[in-house]
Amino acid sequence: MLEVSLASLLIMLASLVGAIFVWKQIGKIIERNLNFLVSFSAGVFLIIAYELTNETIEHAGSFQDGLLWITAGAVAILIAFRLLPTFHHHHDEKDNDSHSHSRIDARRILASDALHNIGDGILLAASFAVSVPLGIVTTLSIFVHELVQEVSEFFVLRQAGYSTKRALTLNFLVSGTILIGAVGGLYLLDQFEALEVPLLGIAAGSFLIVVVYDLIPHSVRTSQRKAQYFKHGVWFVVGLLLMFSINQFFVHGEPEKTVNENIASLTVSKTL
Repeated sequence: MLEVSLASLLIMLASLVGAIFVWKQIGKIIERNLNFLVSFSAGVFLIIAYELTNETIEHAGSFQDGLLWITAGAVAILIAFRLLPTFHHHHDEKDNDSHSHSRIDARRILASDALHNIGDGILLAASFAVSVPLGIVTTLSIFVHELVQEVSEFFVLRQAGYSTKRALTLNFLVSGTILIGAVGGLYLLDQFEALEVPLLGIAAGSFLIVVVYDLIPHSVRTSQRKAQYFKHGVWFVVGLLLMFSINQFFVHGEPEKTVNENIASLTVSKTL
């Protein structure tokens, strides 16, 4: 219990550490270039959606079952946020027209991240259930992914109109949903593992909607208004390459594969 709790809190800190460091060091530069950083974030989240899609299909056992959950996530988040009222948030500082009435609905990305974090919590609990060393490796893997993801999410929240303080607060609160998966996985591992595929699929579909429906259209509109297609394209590719590289060096899927194999062997041994 202690190891899982500490690991969860460490991962939650990723939602603050990266954003605070970036903001304190180069805050003014970031403020002036938020539109480009949204394009960067689109690249990051597209890779995350791709990885979640692959994991969903792999764990679902068939392409059709995986696609069903991904589609369900995409449709559900579209319907849910069409029915909910839209709120506009204003920045702490007035600057150029790039901040005026952004069409990005940041609630979608917060909901997607919350689902993703619950899945990470289940993986974390399962890892420590197998062994402490595997739990530590899994924790580090999730932390590195979360660091880049949460900084990117911070950029999107700022561009959507949230103040720095509110963006950091929401990032931290949403990251806390990892505790739902971690605590649930710790005490009800078998039951929570059954939620893994639905959570992965719904999160994948949700992130795809965020990228396709919010971030890319925002970058295209900004590019058209200021004729900065090349710069937005470069930032998008940088986001893609950075997240892809992290996935190669800090492979999220390998600890998960090891966990699943060990949990399966433990289950078999219990039944014999």
